[in-house]
Parts: sequence; structure tokens; C-alpha cells
Amino acid sequence: MSDTIETPVISTPLLRGKRVLVAKPGLDGHDIGAKVIALALRDAGAEVIYTGLRKSPGFIARVAVDEDVDAVGLSILSGSHKELVADAIAALADQGASNIPVFVGGTIPEEDVAMLLALGVTAVFTADMKLDDVVAAVAERLAERQA
Repeated sequence: MSDTIETPVISTPLLRGKRVLVAKPGLDGHDIGAKVIALALRDAGAEVIYTGLRKSPGFIARVAVDEDVDAVGLSILSGSHKELVADAIAALADQGASNIPVFVGGTIPEEDVAMLLALGVTAVFTADMKLDDVVAAVAERLAERQA
């Protein structure tokens, strides 16, 4: 038997010190996915602000600026992701916050992903992705921005 005591390795949460806004733009009334993502981000160390249902892109941008967030996550299931994302990115620019990365999740057809990325979205997440992969991707993108 050894006299040495092994110290357990304590991992630093991936998103410690980050503030993330999770928002539901438009008229979509389903937010279970957004709440699951919010909890996963929180469990990874982020401070999460959730706006609730049916918020306008302008409202979301104002909250993002007021709360000084590091990222905005938009959850859209309604099929109006093209318009809502474009409006949210424009609203952030109007608020002088075009530097805040925007992530999009929800029901997003594969053929729309390139267009969303061209609008300036940092990443697009779909329901078939694992939560750990989504959290790791958000952490990676935010780390890249900080470097």
C-alpha cells in the first residue's frame, strides 16, 4: 500500500464565466428544447438568461446588450428561421452588438444551414445532436473568439 494520496482531477466547467442568452423569437410556442439547452449550458458553467416565449428580434437584441452576454442562442421550430435570424442579426447590429456570436437551434432544414451561416450565424444545431456536442461547440467557438 502506498503512502501517497491521489488528488482527484477537478475539471473546469467548459463555459465558466460566460453569459449566454437563450431566446425564442417569433410566434413559436414550444420551448422545451430551449430549456434543455439552457440547462445544459448552465450545467457547463455558463450563466444563462432565458427570455421566454414569443420575443421579437429587437427585444432579444436589447436584452443581449443590457445583459452584456457573450453569445445569443436562438431556438426556432416554426419554420421562419430565415427571417427571424436575419432580423435578430440586424437588430444586434442596430444596437452596436454585431460582435456577439449567434447560435441557432431547432427545426432547421439542411439546405438552409449555409444561408444562416452566410448571414453571420456562428453555428447551427439540430435536434439530432447530442447535448454534450452542442455545449462543446459553443465553448469552442467562444474560446476561438477570446483567443
